[in-house]
Amino acid sequence: MLPRSLNREFAFSLNDVARMLRTYADHKASQFGITRAQWVVLVRLDRFEGLKQSELAEMLDLQPITLTRLLDRLCESGLIERRSDPNDRRAKRLYLTAQARPLLERLGDLGDELMTTALAGVDREAVERMVAQLGIVKENLRHAIQNKTAPNAVGEQRYG
Repeated sequence: MLPRSLNREFAFSLNDVARMLRTYADHKASQFGITRAQWVVLVRLDRFEGLKQSELAEMLDLQPITLTRLLDRLCESGLIERRSDPNDRRAKRLYLTAQARPLLERLGDLGDELMTTALAGVDREAVERMVAQLGIVKENLRHAIQNKTAPNAVGEQRYG
């Protein structure tokens, strides 16, 4: 058994919390007849309306075929619409429908409720510190990803 490492414990805890948050969000989203993945698509389109499908897929780190299925369901539900891109006849741009707006408001309230449950017993200052510290971790990782070296760089071992 490996000795305990604070860095490793942080990584495991972060992963566990993220997984549990996704599970809880799936459960809560089902109250509105949607999935967490659909919820995420709606929120992104609310913030960045008019995105191309390819841009949204990249932003959400989804395979294009997976996103296409999500978008198909959201279109069928009347929550989004695809419009032709005036500058690229092959591309479609994504827009929320009027029907999506009230749902997004309710989902916003649900998200607040979800996080109130998750953060119960954690004081506001601690949350502010965690957000700031996770921002640093995120930037460190973004920088590392942008500057990644070629596979099998010196000292890198591959297993499997």
